[in-house]
Amino acid sequence: MSRARRLLSLAGLVSAAGVMGGCRQDMHNQPRYKPLAASEFFADGRSARPVVEGTVARGHLHIDQARYTGKENGEDVTEFPFPITKADLVRGQERFNIYCSPCHSRIGDGNGMVVRRGFRQAASYHSEKLIKAPVGHFFDVMTNGFGAMPSYASRVEPDDRWRIAAYIRVLQLSENATIEDVPPEQRPALENAQ
Repeated sequence: MSRARRLLSLAGLVSAAGVMGGCRQDMHNQPRYKPLAASEFFADGRSARPVVEGTVARGHLHIDQARYTGKENGEDVTEFPFPITKADLVRGQERFNIYCSPCHSRIGDGNGMVVRRGFRQAASYHSEKLIKAPVGHFFDVMTNGFGAMPSYASRVEPDDRWRIAAYIRVLQLSENATIEDVPPEQRPALENAQ
């Protein structure tokens, strides 16, 4: 094969590859509508169809009002909607340290790193008002926000919000705990650790 023929073949292959690469547009250039934009496709002028009445999106069937709102009959619930285990407290501590401690600090006194950098003072979980607050209050604040605190509903799943509320209760109890609060069989381990 002559050199000119090889160059011609190579140029043909490169051209074919370029043309074929440009043809693979599939879904890249398909027609689409922006959400809620007007459309001539449907007779009612909408670009999307309304939700079928009586349907619930997967993962959004929230029958247990207390579990998903922290309230019953408009009042904050006073008890957790599911039993809290040690694993729940560990998970609550982990989520608290990620989402809450930047403002409230790891001990819950309201002096987290964000506050020390000049932002608004966060609430102390050790204030008498919050010690007496029902657990549903903490869930509601995480869900809807309060004052300068934004809603964390999009970042923290409902059950994790309950776990954080349980961990907040642990922080509150630990602040004023005495050796008498520890079961007698576990006291020697604590006394030896000091």
